[in-house]
Amino acid sequence: VGIMAYDDSRLPAEPAHHILLEGREQLTVSGVEEVESFDENCVQLDTTLGALVIRGRGLHIDRIDDVNKEVSVTGEIVAMLYDETRFKGGFLARLMR
Repeated sequence: VGIMAYDDSRLPAEPAHHILLEGREQLTVSGVEEVESFDENCVQLDTTLGALVIRGRGLHIDRIDDVNKEVSVTGEIVAMLYDETRFKGGFLARLMR
């Protein structure tokens, strides 16, 4: 009996993380694992590259695409920040650490 090498090429690839900001009013983020929280001044996302905090005024989540792991936000975007103090992953992932 021979030993087969492990082939991870058949595993689904982790979605790419991209941010597209158009005119500070339309934001599309891909590679979103979870929407942690949102209100008109702040949207918090867990992405494949960590927690992303979006600050602004009149923010609204227009679209959540679970299949493509994309979120679209409209409003006046003031700042975007990767929050390294927050754990990557959702609520259950944090409990398991």
